[in-house]
Amino acid sequence: MGITILDCYTDEPAGLGVPPYLGTYPRYIAGYLGKPATYATIDDLRFYKRYGSVRKEPKKSEKTDIYTYNLTVHADAMKQVLATTDTLIIVLGVHVPGRYLSAVPGTVHEVMSLLKDEPCKKILTGPAIFGTQLQGGKLSEQYDSTFFDKVDPMLYRFAYEDVAAFAVAGASIIKQIPYPLMIEIETGRGCDIGKCSFCTEPLKNAIAFRKKEDVLAEIREFYRLGARFFRLGKQTCFYTYPDAVPLLESIRRECPDISVLHIDNVNPVKVMKDHREGDRITKAIVEHCTSGNIAAFGIESFDKEVVRANTLNTLPEVGYQAIRVINSYGSQRGEDGMPRFLPGINILFGLRGETKKTHEENMRYLQRVYDEGLMVRRINIRKIAVFPGTSLAEKDGDKYLKKNKRHYFRWRDDIRQKIDFPMLQRVVPSGTVMKGCYAEIYDGNTTFCRQFGTYPLVVGVKGRLELKKFYDVRVTGHMLRSITGVVAN
Repeated sequence: MGITILDCYTDEPAGLGVPPYLGTYPRYIAGYLGKPATYATIDDLRFYKRYGSVRKEPKKSEKTDIYTYNLTVHADAMKQVLATTDTLIIVLGVHVPGRYLSAVPGTVHEVMSLLKDEPCKKILTGPAIFGTQLQGGKLSEQYDSTFFDKVDPMLYRFAYEDVAAFAVAGASIIKQIPYPLMIEIETGRGCDIGKCSFCTEPLKNAIAFRKKEDVLAEIREFYRLGARFFRLGKQTCFYTYPDAVPLLESIRRECPDISVLHIDNVNPVKVMKDHREGDRITKAIVEHCTSGNIAAFGIESFDKEVVRANTLNTLPEVGYQAIRVINSYGSQRGEDGMPRFLPGINILFGLRGETKKTHEENMRYLQRVYDEGLMVRRINIRKIAVFPGTSLAEKDGDKYLKKNKRHYFRWRDDIRQKIDFPMLQRVVPSGTVMKGCYAEIYDGNTTFCRQFGTYPLVVGVKGRLELKKFYDVRVTGHMLRSITGVVAN
């Protein structure tokens, strides 16, 4: 009898494990086990339980079934896999709900429904220990402790002295995945500010950083195994990592054929606090990372009162100045057709103290960014999910979500129509050739493609291209948050 790791996908403030990203937790667990383990996805389980392991091609009028899109090499044999599994380790949990093009994370209720007749020992781990929620604006979904034989946070939070070995050993699970993925690489955990009212990161982790050599050893192993897409994304702020510049230099020197090297989270305060050091890191990112890269700024709100009420990390003017700095170094177009390095902005609805003035301030600053000729690659707007243990949950819960619910569509539409649309035309003008777009799914007679990267743009191409192949695409038009194009090669 064996052990199976069931990846139901994870999405946190400091880390993404939803395809086309491969998260850290199943890899670390595979390394920790110290013996061969089966890696399967929630898609494999759905394929067996819901479809009887019978493959169905979507009709020309249909959309690709993203519930069963990410099948491993075990998909057709899941009945046998489960029959020979003594222990099933379930990795699950979403803390920052998003919209995913080609995957649907599992929920606690779904997993319980699909596994209710399986006699194997079931261990739950991952962010779901603190609650999980696929939709913003809702309270978290809690696990049922009577269903699982064990709920094990240890499998979710290994000490870094152990991760050094586990991360390298666990990289081998990519042999069980028959398609390319973006490898999410962890550099640190916890937040050195750690006061935002909504954030679960301080509840889960004390501030700690991995050694540069340990990070590099993991990347080298993935590189040896054929991985070519990497994101240094599993941290609250890349600029806080003590060896940010030496790490980037070493990766490019030792793994010269990497196709994509990106980062993710950046605290705007860190860009601005020490101008000389902030500029040094920004220059290194532009030099050593590949183009299309994004600094995801957790600004959350440009309303000073909301910033103070929720002890957010960034005052509006600091956020604006950080946007300028990133633009000054990263706005030139790179090898894949995208600007080399641009800021991204997160905006949250439902924070403590939110009023109509909050939206006015958000629009004022976003319009200022646009009017001054600056670029922002994307603006993520979401309703907050309220998790137990956070300051927001303890003092306010969903009070402001309910209070302002009637305004949210209009507020979001204002940003989409007045900022997102013209900004997208600036970032990728018509005629731009975006290289290396991966054909992911069909929606009727349209193929949706994306480059591998951090928050890549969705490109709609008329006709049905062969999926899971790469194409160069010429931009022909713009939607609010996506673009249209034609194959250029």
